[in-house]
This record gives sequence, structure tokens and C-alpha cells, in this order.
Amino acid sequence: MTIAQDFTLAELIIVAAAEAWRGDGELLATGIGPLPRLAAGLAKQTFAPGLQLTDGEAYLTSEPVPLGPRGDHRPKYTGWMPYSRVFDSVWSGRRHAMVTPVQMDRWGQANISALGPDFRKPKVQMLGVRGFPGNSVSHKNSMFLPSHSKRTFVEGEVDVVASVGFRKETWPANARPDFVKIGIVATDLCVFDFNGPEHGAQVRLLHPGVTFEQVQAATGFPLLRAADLAETPPPSEEQLAIIRRLDPHNVRARVIKDNPPGIRTAA
Repeated sequence: MTIAQDFTLAELIIVAAAEAWRGDGELLATGIGPLPRLAAGLAKQTFAPGLQLTDGEAYLTSEPVPLGPRGDHRPKYTGWMPYSRVFDSVWSGRRHAMVTPVQMDRWGQANISALGPDFRKPKVQMLGVRGFPGNSVSHKNSMFLPSHSKRTFVEGEVDVVASVGFRKETWPANARPDFVKIGIVATDLCVFDFNGPEHGAQVRLLHPGVTFEQVQAATGFPLLRAADLAETPPPSEEQLAIIRRLDPHNVRARVIKDNPPGIRTAA
């Protein structure tokens, strides 16, 4: 494996985010948004062949479908995957999605619905909760947030709890919060999870040129250092070749502002 010398931050994140599906076996992998979708495709084509991907419509495919206009590309279909079968996978826990919320809090709760203290008169109206409530108690979810700041990782509770987490007060009496499974959270600064003591958020990887102190300063709640805290590994040339093939129109370059390089100078 040849380590790449020239790569973007988006490409670094794709490779790091792909690790969310390592060890998952055979299940439905859903990446919502360009980078999560490329991460799922990269995982399938490198270390997780059992992942099941769809064409975004109603079919399973043996290979990831490239982003953007398909031209003369013809997907290689392997099965029928209508909504009813998708929901069978969701409700049985045989799915691992990577989604992009607008807010997250210290309990792993996520918001895609609305911003503002008054839900009846929100400052910003977004998607509504969509499928987040059911997904968050039915199957594993990882997250990608492209701009790590205190506006995204808030000090208190998210404005709308669209995706539940580990906050006991959110759960009704006698409910089982152990159904919640949060994988990794990938951002433009780091990768963290909620596997610390009492589901504390712990930083696992720091992107090149980023310090733990920078990440903490950009986060509205306390973070832990994982015992094995390390620098995010760079992509290999082989991984970059797969990413370029899956994203021939370079959609990934428009996800993070100014498409910065993967290695930044430490402040």
C-alpha cells in the first residue's frame, strides 16, 4: 500500500469515515450525503465486501454507484430493494447509516428539524425529524458534520431531539435506552465516539495539524481523550483511486469550505 502525499481534507475524512463499517458484516449501509456515501462505497470495495448498497432507488448493487451524472455507467444490479425491504432491514437492526445532523449534544442526541428555543416559532425551519426517531432506536448510526463548531456541537441540549441518544431524562419511564447504538462522529477536525465512561464523548483521531485543545475549544461540551488517541491516517494511493472512480465529477470538493488540503499547519 502506497501512502498518498497529496490529498484533500474531504478525502482524508472519507477514508476515516469508511472505518465506521469495519466489522459490520452483511447489512445495509446507507451514506446520506456525498462524503458518507463515498465512505460506504470505499468500505465495500476494500475491507467490507458484505455491505449491501443500493442505487438510491429500488435495487441492490454489487458495486457502488458513482456520484453525479452517470453518463454511460450501468449499475450492476443484484437484487430488488423496494421501500418495504428497506424498512424490514431498518426495523430488524440490519442497517448502519451515516447521517449529517445540524446539531449534536453531549448525550449523542441529534437535530435535523428546526433551530431556535421555541419549536412553535423556530428561527430556522429545516427538514422535520423525518426518520431519525425510529432509526435511532432501531439500528446503528454514525454521523458526519462538515463544520466542527459550538454551533454544531452545542453546550446544552439540541433544539429539537430528532435522533435520541443517552440522556436519561429524554426517555419515558421503563423504556430501554440500550437500543441506541452510535458509531463514530467524523468532522473536519477529528473523529470521536460516545464510548467513554457513561457514554462520554471521546476523541479517537485528530486530523493532521489539529490539536485536542483546538477540538475542545470548538465543542460546547467536555471531551475525553481516548487512551489510544492518534492522528488520522492518510489515504493510500489505492484508496484515492477508488474515491476518484466513485466520484468522477469531484462532488467531494464542494462539501467542505474552500476544499482545504488534508494536512494543515498546526496553529
